[in-house]
Amino acid sequence: MQVSSYLKLSVATAVATIVLKTGAWWLTDSVSLLSDAMESLVNLAGAMFALAMVTIAAQPPDDDHPYGHHKAEYFSSGFEGVLIIAAALGIVWAAVERWLHPQPLQALGLGLGLSIVSSAMNGGLAWGMLRTARLHHSMALEADARHLFTDVWTSAGVVVGLVAVSLTGWQWLDPLAAIAVAVNIVREGISLVWRSADGLMDRALEDEHRAAIDEVLAGFTHPTSIRFDHLVTRRAGARRFIDLHMHMPAGWTLQRAAALRTDVEQALMSAVPGLRASIQLLPMDVEAHFDDAKDLL
Repeated sequence: MQVSSYLKLSVATAVATIVLKTGAWWLTDSVSLLSDAMESLVNLAGAMFALAMVTIAAQPPDDDHPYGHHKAEYFSSGFEGVLIIAAALGIVWAAVERWLHPQPLQALGLGLGLSIVSSAMNGGLAWGMLRTARLHHSMALEADARHLFTDVWTSAGVVVGLVAVSLTGWQWLDPLAAIAVAVNIVREGISLVWRSADGLMDRALEDEHRAAIDEVLAGFTHPTSIRFDHLVTRRAGARRFIDLHMHMPAGWTLQRAAALRTDVEQALMSAVPGLRASIQLLPMDVEAHFDDAKDLL
């Protein structure tokens, strides 16, 4: 299943879980179940925004965006993180109000059943989404999947808290569980915002991809005729970029040098899916000094 298809399914699942969790809150009057329902609203908003950003990211390069639109996915991750934090503040407000004015809970069995069903739906969807996100290197889909996993653990905590209320009769455990939910999702929200900002700052490629690149270049390196330097990498959504210099004997013809560069580029792109390689040809006795002060102007 493609990234956009999973996000459409995430939107539909979010609507279904909102209905189930709102019904659970309405039956029980539990503030922790209300907090769980509020997080599902965030799931819906996040999935819709992620779908919009993935659609933009899939657009081909144009005159204004010659490297493509792949970074749009990072905005989705940051937006979802902000939504999560906002939802957590609302949860804390509702929990404190219930702590100060406790009320007995009702129909816990049915309410908990609805919550468990919605959590199972989210868990199954999140598992499939995370696998697809890693396959397609989609930050938006990964953020949505991790948020759904957080929602599953949140619901599990709510269920445990409400079972404890049922067994002990301690009504204050309900708002306490809601506050614990808020703390947990704030942590996830901050993580998503940070990862979004980090991605927008042109982060280098992952260690496994850099190792694959080094292995490819080592296969072409020759002590007296071929060497590589000034290698830099960056990633933008699903796209990966690499720039480097390839040094070769000054006496080589341009045709021979260009043919070897093509072989290196094809090997690099085969080793790292989604990679775009840019290789500058230089003679063996020529060096580029990017650290010179004049190069920084």
